Amino acid sequence: MKLPNGVTVQKWPHQVPPDEVSVAREMAGLGFESYDLQTVPAWFLRSRHAHDEEEIRGAVDGVITFHFDEGPVTLEAGDILVIPAGVAHEVRVHNARTFTAYKGSRSGKRSVTELGDGKGSVEDLARRGGS
Repeated sequence: MKLPNGVTVQKWPHQVPPDEVSVAREMAGLGFESYDLQTVPAWFLRSRHAHDEEEIRGAVDGVITFHFDEGPVTLEAGDILVIPAGVAHEVRVHNARTFTAYKGSRSGKRSVTELGDGKGSVEDLARRGGS
């Protein structure tokens, strides 16, 4: 699936459940380097932001929704999401389960431009004890 803003989603292509090793391998096969394996809590909200370079998310467990100007994209375990540099989005867990995913970029570095209030940032998540 490809949105007009260049965001792409690759559904899990294998007939075995995804795990940390297999998701990381899929991301590497697309030319991305992981910089974080993060678990976010139920009902989490990450305020509107954009990344300064292309970003990838590799879902390992749970369900989460990315909200773009063009509409929402929901990821579940095994899905791979690629977000072009500069594409603004908000992230929400709309349920009572945690969500775990790898985050990465082609360089393996994280660079974010805040567009909202900064609440729900990964720094805020770390202060609350999330990983």
